[in-house]
Amino acid sequence: MIRTIVIPLAALVSLTGCLRDDPVPTLPDVVVGSCRATNPFSKLEECRDYVGAWTEKQAADDCAPQQLEGKRAEFKLGTRCSYPAVLGYCILGGNGVFTRIHLPGDQASACASTERGCEVFGGGLFDPAPVCGGLVTEGGGTGLPTYQPPVLVCKDPLPGEAAGKSANGQVCSWSMISGATEPGRDFEQYSDCNIVRTQRPYYAAPTNADATRDDPRLNDPAYKAEIDWMKKEITATACVCCHKTTAPQGASNWYVDQPGNFINGFYDRGLAMGAGWINTVGFGAYPPEQNNGFSRATPERPDDSIFVTTDPARMKRFFEAELAYRGKTKADFAGQVYGAGPLDDQRFYVPNACENGEGVDSSGKLTWLGGNARYVYVMAKGTRSPGVAPNLDLPEGVIWRLDVPPTAKQGLASGSVTYGVTPEAAAQKFPAQGSPAALVNGSEYYLYVLQDIAFPATRCVFTYRAP
Repeated sequence: MIRTIVIPLAALVSLTGCLRDDPVPTLPDVVVGSCRATNPFSKLEECRDYVGAWTEKQAADDCAPQQLEGKRAEFKLGTRCSYPAVLGYCILGGNGVFTRIHLPGDQASACASTERGCEVFGGGLFDPAPVCGGLVTEGGGTGLPTYQPPVLVCKDPLPGEAAGKSANGQVCSWSMISGATEPGRDFEQYSDCNIVRTQRPYYAAPTNADATRDDPRLNDPAYKAEIDWMKKEITATACVCCHKTTAPQGASNWYVDQPGNFINGFYDRGLAMGAGWINTVGFGAYPPEQNNGFSRATPERPDDSIFVTTDPARMKRFFEAELAYRGKTKADFAGQVYGAGPLDDQRFYVPNACENGEGVDSSGKLTWLGGNARYVYVMAKGTRSPGVAPNLDLPEGVIWRLDVPPTAKQGLASGSVTYGVTPEAAAQKFPAQGSPAALVNGSEYYLYVLQDIAFPATRCVFTYRAP
């Protein structure tokens, strides 16, 4: 796992208490280039990414003295390192200028010496790959499984359950983190949690302290009715994919089947998001008519709960009461305006001018830095940066968008895409039909390229020059 990338996503899931205390810094989006060389001490090959505020010359100059098997090291502009298997990554630098060294290998017996070489002799921070204890990855360098877009899953009702509300009596539910099945049913039984768990970082995490303690409030019939309603609401939503003991690696923080009062497993921040005291619009949402009557916070209703519910007002009241029980007020969260972490950072990102040849050239070729791309946008200048599906990923101003399906082993390479021409490995998401509008000579456009959802590669404004 490339924890240098996952750290900001940990902020994304902090509402569940899945907080990490890693010393590895959050790295900038941009990879200026890479350098494949032989380590002068271990005599083994390694490859370093130049991340952040390196200039092309600085990166090339740093690589120039290096050797690769007795020859000059191999420097590649705009390309990140790639090996079939790595033991981990050694992170060096700071103040916006970082070096991420990829350490190839697949033998666990080499993990201890590799970590020691990085941290003791190299002065870096070791970020282990799965073979050395890191999380399993499938995303081609992002540190997470490749994002799986939502699918509408339709199933016959379980034996003994009433007919569904969709065609032929089926129950239809979006396999999305913001999705819900019909009220009173179990999302886990009617959708696909394996898809959902690719859409956010998932891993087991402990509950809040003393979460399973006896809670005398459960003896109050009115309170017990609210807790039972909450469990019913949450069980019908994608929350159960990670917040239930049936999750593959165990529950992530609070869980609905926790002994006692499951709400005691929440951290205060999660309760504040539930109350709408922290804005969670950035997580995305379906309209209730497309989501079996369930909704959550949207740009139109920013003060709603993060929790997908059939009764937003009741959901907010429940969490506000729980916060009051813990002695918390809205003022305690005044500095936490937005709750979606890097997803909010992306939505509010304001691009600078493109550099190093990024953009669309006179021949229509698209060039970007930061590695292969699964999502490519060309947008009008001034367009709000895209967020996540289902309601934030196509802001007004998008001119052209390409998506690479998750079944593809890797994304599109810089320089391989011509404006208006859909590569064989991709699909045109926008416009839905026909060709995109022609670019106008001398006009400025916003190029927005993602390695995968939540992993920007290039975000900049370029001026188009016609041939």
